[in-house]
Amino acid sequence: MAATRILAQGVFVFLVITCVGAESEPRTILVGDSQGWQAGTNYTQWAIQNSPFHINDTLLFKYPGNSTTLAQSVYLLPNQWSYITCEFRGAKLLGNATEGDGEGFKVELNQLKPYYFASAEGNFYDCIAGLSKFVAVPSTSSG
Repeated sequence: MAATRILAQGVFVFLVITCVGAESEPRTILVGDSQGWQAGTNYTQWAIQNSPFHINDTLLFKYPGNSTTLAQSVYLLPNQWSYITCEFRGAKLLGNATEGDGEGFKVELNQLKPYYFASAEGNFYDCIAGLSKFVAVPSTSSG
């Protein structure tokens, strides 16, 4: 009886450790899917559909290959207030309007913090309208 209880407790502990410690493999996620990073796109909706993001996932920013779409820069904004108000002072330019051509450029989500992405083109019109910006908040768990 005692051996059965010890075995059951061991199996339970193993299952808990397995579930808690289960980390998903880092993913490379194409921002905007096949449409890429371009003007006039609701990336907040895209982020909701592609979440959850996990620590060490990589976001790949690629610009559309056609000349009819205005290429957009990508900035990492410093905080939520900057994101809400589209204030780019203190923002870090991650890729200008040409760096997303070809293979694009990557941003690794390697810290447990919100990442506020936005574009500043067109007098911030898209940003103010809620377009060409999104938040990615990586987590450590896969479930």
